Amino acid sequence: MAFQLIAGHPALDFVNTLDWRFRKEGAEELLNTYGDLLRFTEQSKLLTSKQARELGRFGSDPTMVRCRELREALADTFYARVPSIRSRATLERYFKAALLEHNLSWKQSPHLEWAWSSARKHPDLPLWALAMSALELMTSEAVDRVHACNNPECRWLFLDTSKNHTRRWCDMKVCGNRMKARRFKAQRKA
Repeated sequence: MAFQLIAGHPALDFVNTLDWRFRKEGAEELLNTYGDLLRFTEQSKLLTSKQARELGRFGSDPTMVRCRELREALADTFYARVPSIRSRATLERYFKAALLEHNLSWKQSPHLEWAWSSARKHPDLPLWALAMSALELMTSEAVDRVHACNNPECRWLFLDTSKNHTRRWCDMKVCGNRMKARRFKAQRKA
């Protein structure tokens, strides 16, 4: 299964893996297994194919529990625009854990870069990669351009990179067309 990565940032796509979060019939979990998590982080370019294959031998329910906790703390923060004390503590815990596993590495180029040296084969590597991605977004000016889809049931998050910062839909082809069709139908009935 391929994930719909339409948010413009892996941390937002990660929050969107709890689909239909606001639907009265209930949400749909898209990250059901550790394999799903590996596919998501690989598709999001947070892990390489090699890393995902190496980690695929693990299967880690505790990692899935922690990933969902991180995701919900991110959701609380992005949707509320001000994190609750609990969410802030959760984010800080995961951000610090990820930072501890990140080390400076010298590549044979004229610069240093961050790498997952000793943690390369740890089952929590996808969690740490997601935490680092979220930390990068949340400490940047781009966080001001995080919006939720105007479809009240969808509400997927996205990074508004439109010229005038007026994007309203997670995806114009999906929610945008759906909502326009609803408005058109309502106008015809009136």
